[in-house]
Amino acid sequence: MTVRAVTPRVVEPPARLGKGVSVYPSATAMVWQGEGHLHEAVAVPGVRLSPGDALVEIELSTVCGSDVHTVLGHRSAPTPLILGHEQVGRVVALGRGGAKTIDGHRVSLGERVVWSVAVPCGRCTRCRRGLPQKCVNLQKYGHERMRRGWELSGGFATHAHILDGTPMAAVPEDVPSEVLAPASCATATVAAALEAAAAITPLEGGLVLIAGAGMLGLTAAAMATDAGASVVVSDPLPERREAALAFGAVAVADPRVAADAPGGLTAALIKAGGRGAAPTVALELSGAPAAVRSLLQTVDVGGVLVLVGSVSPGPDLAIDPEQLVRRLVTIRGVHNYAPHHLATAVRFLAEAWQRYPFAAQVGETFPLAEVDAALAAAGRHPRVALRP
Repeated sequence: MTVRAVTPRVVEPPARLGKGVSVYPSATAMVWQGEGHLHEAVAVPGVRLSPGDALVEIELSTVCGSDVHTVLGHRSAPTPLILGHEQVGRVVALGRGGAKTIDGHRVSLGERVVWSVAVPCGRCTRCRRGLPQKCVNLQKYGHERMRRGWELSGGFATHAHILDGTPMAAVPEDVPSEVLAPASCATATVAAALEAAAAITPLEGGLVLIAGAGMLGLTAAAMATDAGASVVVSDPLPERREAALAFGAVAVADPRVAADAPGGLTAALIKAGGRGAAPTVALELSGAPAAVRSLLQTVDVGGVLVLVGSVSPGPDLAIDPEQLVRRLVTIRGVHNYAPHHLATAVRFLAEAWQRYPFAAQVGETFPLAEVDAALAAAGRHPRVALRP
């Protein structure tokens, strides 16, 4: 295990104030001030850890599509803001009482971890209903305004302040950081989507149709394949369709051509499931309204359509309720994920990273100071990374 030689210095204030931790050299956060502004480097020389908190030195962060949407003004966000919610790092300080992982393991200094994008309160009505990912008091890494007491709240920084109650998972030493960083968003979200589908119809032996072959779609192809499904992936970009085949897809389709044309959806479904085959599970991971309509029309009787990509306002979706009734179709929405989905994501990546080219999906890696260049490059690859 490799840990930086410089250890944070612990300052002991009165117990009611938590544990003061000074970092030398100072932690650095890349702070976004709003649309049209470049990121600014801000030094954070110390943090105050409450009981159950942890300070993590970030090893690598990856850029999620939602980070790009934020800086482009496609989604609102409070500023000043430290973006980033996909990362892996090592614990360098702990608040009083320490911290625990999802499975109850007590975290130790130097341990390599990933953590959830969302911090639930554990007490509200939604948390008690088993929906901590939609907690009434939810806080999210990379989404909250930088504030006193939680200065290091996003992944585009050298360190992250992990709040008490954050679902955290220890990760293996031998798995590359490029594989592990997306666990806390892309991989865990796919785990939640597939669980939502499997609650309606089995994945094993089923035919799964995935719209979108970005990081979510590629991960879904691999996870569904491992669950025993035959997978078809639809994406307009030929390089993404090619990548989907490396992640287990039996066939791919170009949504820009007619369904019954060469390269269209009909031929792909026949290749995967035989003549007349229809998907029992459809996953919409692109956010394209046309894909939502297409999947709803294509999913088989008794099948399920899981919507994940529609996270920004879009046009209304016309649904004939008679079709839902007669075809026994279920539509599920998935946003964020529960703690156990993060644990599932880590287990999957630890077992599958050598069978599927997850590490290769991080096309470029930038120094932390070049976060704006990384955001500009994000569209060229499923993921780009920042290394502090």
